[in-house]
Amino acid sequence: MHQEITAAELASRLGTDDEPFLLDVREPHEVAEWAIPGVVNIPLGDLDRRLAEIPSDRPVVAVCASGNRSGVATAALAAAGLDVANLVGGMAAWSKVYDAAVVELDGAQVVQVRRRAKGCLSYVVGAGDQAFVVDPSIDVDVYLQVAGQLGWEITRVFDTHLHADHLSGARDLADATGASLHLNPADTFEFAFEPLRDGDRFVLPGGAELSVAALHTPGHTEGSTIFFIGDAVLSGDTLFVDGVGRPDLAERAEEFARNLHRSLRDRVLKLPDDVTVLPAHYGDGVPVRPGEPVAASLGSLRATVDPLGLDEEAFVAWAVARTTERPPNYVSIIGANMGRGQTPPALLQHLEAGPNRCSA
Repeated sequence: MHQEITAAELASRLGTDDEPFLLDVREPHEVAEWAIPGVVNIPLGDLDRRLAEIPSDRPVVAVCASGNRSGVATAALAAAGLDVANLVGGMAAWSKVYDAAVVELDGAQVVQVRRRAKGCLSYVVGAGDQAFVVDPSIDVDVYLQVAGQLGWEITRVFDTHLHADHLSGARDLADATGASLHLNPADTFEFAFEPLRDGDRFVLPGGAELSVAALHTPGHTEGSTIFFIGDAVLSGDTLFVDGVGRPDLAERAEEFARNLHRSLRDRVLKLPDDVTVLPAHYGDGVPVRPGEPVAASLGSLRATVDPLGLDEEAFVAWAVARTTERPPNYVSIIGANMGRGQTPPALLQHLEAGPNRCSA
């Protein structure tokens, strides 16, 4: 019997000494569109003549869209004497994998929930018997499970902005828990919510110094918002550990780029160097290790994220040059997150499959 590995098991081995060689047997155009970071692409039809490119001294995991082509590859590689396992369900299964890491802040816990296939990061912030959730993805059971395991009741739900590349779970999570839903009215939403205002504070029980403050940081979207939690900042799509948010509307790219530069300059870069930045996304080049949060100090980002050192005109030129038209599926996803339209959830979840494209 050929070996198999689940997507969750694979995620637990990435970034460790037990990381396997990842072999993606899809066609190059499929891999170029969306792949697990670090894969080597050898299409199934080329496998026989390229066996020498596959290491024989470490485990191999074969990947495809659904597990069928990689199953064929697994059988062939096992017959050739390699230690190989098929990724069950392929990229479709990978798209549903979440893991978590914990950050301790001032007597409170921040659980960073990572949606590995999308590079999406969301946060369950808890103290005492309550928790807030920031930027939940559509799989709301993940957050219910995290909160339940830690004895927390979810009482407030937030989105940092109107998401374009993935479905927000904020409304569904608020409905499932009875929590209040808090959004920035500078973005357009066509359903009931509690509007955020600059300087709002939301205090959890049991956390002596824990508070959440919302600040409008337009640039990625008009309603982009960051949250302070102790000596950390949930930076949404304004600032990442490997870049900055893209001006999200190509037809207004210069305007949004100027807003983004001013938001970074006036709202983020004035913070102390030792503030921990906890973003809403990460790119393929960012290492993700079990139990370690995707995070960085603001001081380290000043030194490594080059756009942070640009003046406004240079920043605008840099950002506008990298702005592209939104993929067509983003229109449907944005409409759903606004509360507009009747697209079936199953179709929307198919539309959001793919990589993170939120950074400039």
